[in-house]
Amino acid sequence: MHQLKAHAGRFQTILADPPWQFSNRTGKMAPEHRRLMRYPTMPLDDIRNLPVDQAAAADAHLYLWVPNALLREGLEVMDSWGFTYKTNLVWFKTRKDNGPDGRGVGFYFRNVTEVLLFGVRGRMRTLDAGRTQVNLIAARKREHSRKPDETYDVIEACSPGPYLELFARHPRDGWVQWGNEIEQDIGCVSRPPKARRRPLMLQTA
Repeated sequence: MHQLKAHAGRFQTILADPPWQFSNRTGKMAPEHRRLMRYPTMPLDDIRNLPVDQAAAADAHLYLWVPNALLREGLEVMDSWGFTYKTNLVWFKTRKDNGPDGRGVGFYFRNVTEVLLFGVRGRMRTLDAGRTQVNLIAARKREHSRKPDETYDVIEACSPGPYLELFARHPRDGWVQWGNEIEQDIGCVSRPPKARRRPLMLQTA
């Protein structure tokens, strides 16, 4: 993560989708989550200790993806990164007919939603579009662990750049991206989203 420190205080908007670890009360992997283990995960302490606070500007927004079962842990991470929780957006996972996608997992209920926590550092409000943006994103599931592309549209409309995505899995124009699933390309300069240029991508440590 030393690349993040090189961008100290730069980013006004950060999106993160950490590889959370699931466990039950015995500390073992919960059976309902075993099939989610298709990529390496990180212990909670390691996620908390990422130097996100150093990469964020004094006034900044954080969008943090958190599974329903780990809301408390998500709030702890947000606090560790120097942000104060304000509200959330909810991804409602739909089928082709726009009904709920019942393929989700869960010990008590079958989850068809995922939560995107929203936190603020400093006193920065959302942009004008945020005043009318509802906090529900209804979109179909795609490949495993991929979040809806509509998320970027909402963030870019409601929060100012420069934009940083942590644990990125797919390229997005106008964003600086870090993650072990993203193409390693550190030679391009990030452009505004509407410019449709390839973003700067940070290599994993």
